[in-house]
Amino acid sequence: MTPAVCLTGVGKVYGHPTRGFRALDDINITIEQGDFYGLLGPNGAGKTTLIQIMAGLTRPTTGSVSVMGHDVARDPSAVRRRLGVVPQELVFDPFFTVRETLRIQSGLFGLPKNDDWIDELLHALDLSDRAQTNLRALSGGMKRRVLVAQALVHRPAVIVLDEPTAGVDIQLRESLWQFIRGLNDKGHTILLTTHYLEEAEKLCRRLAFLRRGSIACEGLTTEFLATTTGPARLEQVFRKIFQEAAVE
Repeated sequence: MTPAVCLTGVGKVYGHPTRGFRALDDINITIEQGDFYGLLGPNGAGKTTLIQIMAGLTRPTTGSVSVMGHDVARDPSAVRRRLGVVPQELVFDPFFTVRETLRIQSGLFGLPKNDDWIDELLHALDLSDRAQTNLRALSGGMKRRVLVAQALVHRPAVIVLDEPTAGVDIQLRESLWQFIRGLNDKGHTILLTTHYLEEAEKLCRRLAFLRRGSIACEGLTTEFLATTTGPARLEQVFRKIFQEAAVE
């Protein structure tokens, strides 16, 4: 089966090729279809840069990326149809209501009759009563819900969530993960970055730990957790990996 995401030798240097800032260095990751994959690491580790390369927003200095078998550089349109990205930043158009925003997003993907799915998204993300509200009148948490809906409006095969629950309340976090688990159960591939390690522990089947643009460790979540006992198990793994990497 074709991998959902394949990153081969991906590197990114900003500035001079040899003296510039190396944001990513020889990243090799394969995510199988239907997987729930976690990308963990401290701020500045390169997680967002990697997502931007996957989405075609940034070109890698070296290496290649494919999504559902389509090369990001050679066939970006096919990749965009198969990829939905929820960014960290709250990016929104203040001139439209929630429903208008999702209808416009649907139109961009050639889906003019998409109201049934939009209604399902609004219900799942607890936005139904805000459907006719202008986006500039929403709270930060509500705007983040709209970003999630925008990323899912074309039913992408691969869903990338970059810190999706940062700054949102516990109720939304639980309802969002219930909805995302349901999508994963239906075969959607999920790539998650988060600083909430308990989320990664509960949700992700595989994990990759990034440190200074390189993969420090990668494997099954169950294998990482098998090395620890007691509460905050993944936090123990996280600390151990980065303490060992710092000594090297």
